[in-house]
Amino acid sequence: MRILIIEDDEGISGPLAGDLRRQQHVVDVAADGNAGWDYAQTNVYEVILLDIMLPGLDGLEICRRLRGAKIETMVLMLTARDTVDDKVSALDAGADDYLVKPFALSELSARIRALGRRASEERDPALDHGPLQLDPRNRAVTFASRAVTLTPTEFAILEALMRNPSQIFTRAMLLDRVASFERETGDAAIKTHITNVRRKVRAAGARRDPIVNVYGAGYRLAAPE
Repeated sequence: MRILIIEDDEGISGPLAGDLRRQQHVVDVAADGNAGWDYAQTNVYEVILLDIMLPGLDGLEICRRLRGAKIETMVLMLTARDTVDDKVSALDAGADDYLVKPFALSELSARIRALGRRASEERDPALDHGPLQLDPRNRAVTFASRAVTLTPTEFAILEALMRNPSQIFTRAMLLDRVASFERETGDAAIKTHITNVRRKVRAAGARRDPIVNVYGAGYRLAAPE
């Protein structure tokens, strides 16, 4: 999963990020509320770990903005506030779970896995873009009902683009999406994977490339055929 940690205490965020990366998650860290909001609205995450008391925007305001912007990423509040009123405020703001500091990393990992399962279950079972279809549950791709066999890395790239068809993805953003699948990736590797996706979809019957270059910016999904 790709996870965003918004936490101003480096004594918490550093070990937490290290533990999650060892579990093969892709992790971004923001040390204040404003930076966290910027990350949250410009990248795609499965889970956001969010402190309430932050410099700049506080965690409750970030959560309200996420829900107001229709960003449905699972949010787990990490905070020293432990009263019932605090928990009610966080849940009312749109949080999906609440964990009081100090916490055990094992419990946090279990809660993240649970939120990841919930996020997967709540997604649409299939993404359609004209005749191009991607089913996240079965990890299947078809074009006009013809199977397109992709590697895990190629699938992750195409899924990111299909979930956000109007968004431009830089190579760095795509690298973050596939980091858990490959030990060695780089700009050249991303170009190769995109070339392979294009070739395989064209082989299944597409008349043009499903992924287009945006000069000087990156890649986005092409308009449906």
